[in-house]
Amino acid sequence: MSAIVEQQPSANTIDHFRAPKQWLAHLNDAQAASLIAAAADVTLVLDDDGIITDLAFGSDELSHEGYGDWLGRPWVDTVTRDCRGKVEAMLREADESRSRRWRQVNHPTSRGEAVPVQYATVRMGDCGPVVALGRDLRGVASLQRRLVDAQQTMEREYARLRHAETRYRLLFQVASEAVAIIDADTGRILEANPASSKLLGHPVPNLVGQELADMLDNSGRKSLRELLSRVKPTGRTEDILVQTEGGTRLRVSASMFRQDNAVFLLVRLTAKDTDRAAGQAPGAMSSLLALVESAPDGFVVTDLAGNILMANSAFLELAQMPVQEQVLGESLGRWLGRTGVDLNALLDSLREHGTVRLFSTSLHGELGSSVDVEIAAVGVTSGTDRPCLGFTLRNVSPRLEAKAQTPLDLPRSVEQLTELVGRVPLKDLVRESTDMIEKLCITAALELTKDNRASAAEILGLSRQSLYVKLRRYGLGDLDGD
Repeated sequence: MSAIVEQQPSANTIDHFRAPKQWLAHLNDAQAASLIAAAADVTLVLDDDGIITDLAFGSDELSHEGYGDWLGRPWVDTVTRDCRGKVEAMLREADESRSRRWRQVNHPTSRGEAVPVQYATVRMGDCGPVVALGRDLRGVASLQRRLVDAQQTMEREYARLRHAETRYRLLFQVASEAVAIIDADTGRILEANPASSKLLGHPVPNLVGQELADMLDNSGRKSLRELLSRVKPTGRTEDILVQTEGGTRLRVSASMFRQDNAVFLLVRLTAKDTDRAAGQAPGAMSSLLALVESAPDGFVVTDLAGNILMANSAFLELAQMPVQEQVLGESLGRWLGRTGVDLNALLDSLREHGTVRLFSTSLHGELGSSVDVEIAAVGVTSGTDRPCLGFTLRNVSPRLEAKAQTPLDLPRSVEQLTELVGRVPLKDLVRESTDMIEKLCITAALELTKDNRASAAEILGLSRQSLYVKLRRYGLGDLDGD
């Protein structure tokens, strides 16, 4: 230690003390050892053969790993196989007077992990032992792992955002509906798709940065500015009709959205001769649609997968849904009695036959009501741009109630019992079928014995008391007189 302390550095050296003899000469062996142990997380004292003859730990974490058993072992045997070359190189460099080179080695643990430690070696005097000073790098390694994980997470998020933006751009460009993004404060067009370019009569680059109102006539400018002012507090407004300077009549609707604390408007433009009102069939077809909407039976139009595209008021009443928008896109099977089963059976029949008649099931409302319905369905898969399926649902609960037959009544035949499949749990059906068979057997025994209950009990293998209990249960015979 004294050889290191008394070494005089050159004027340009910054990795040694400038006056070690003045400040450190008074240290004794114990104080020097304490200073070295405190300056490093692990300190190893090695002989010329690289055997660990003494060691000290700056913290208890490394000593708890079992590294206190290194005494008497070669240093090279305490590291992983890929780090042995580094240990041998540090032992050779211990005699060199140039700046020490720090090298990272890994010490294995009983848990199968590796503890990274950065070492530098120095020889104590000309013939003294070699001291290896180590810094525990687990904290640095943990930060590096967290940094790598954070970078990977950011890359995944960037990739997801890039993919989402690509899909948005593609949909925005190929959409047949004219759409424009407008700054809510200035009314200037920020983005516009090719469909809007055709309606407004200007190329997309010329539309960006221009006010949409400037492309309309005087009346249209006023109506559009009023629309944009109304949409800010409410988020949506009703459609308006405007006319461009070129004479094209447009139906305009707007909705508001926020992004990065800024407010934007999504404006939809539709040519008056192709909008919803003009798209409806005139005359008889328009009357037919009005009749369907007002029909007492529920009517639903779905896609080929059974997802609702349109529903009339009668269906909304059966499903206990307030508005049509809340059922659009939902599966019709959500409200049918046997969830998934009934709708799949209907779709299979439609694919095979094209039509379905008198399909019996139940329909459950959102608020807990349940009614028995008969469904007729038809599929339109050809001669149209959008194949669809149509379902009519008729409430037949009043008809079934007239028969005084409910799921809790005792069935009087096998046919009545099978009608309950799908409406009553299996355990209840088994119990009901047992009761039905028992009642039929008792009735047959009474008929065979001419209402002689003692003989009937003997035929059935019951006691008279048990027979009377079952007669009262099923309401058989005249027991009041008895």
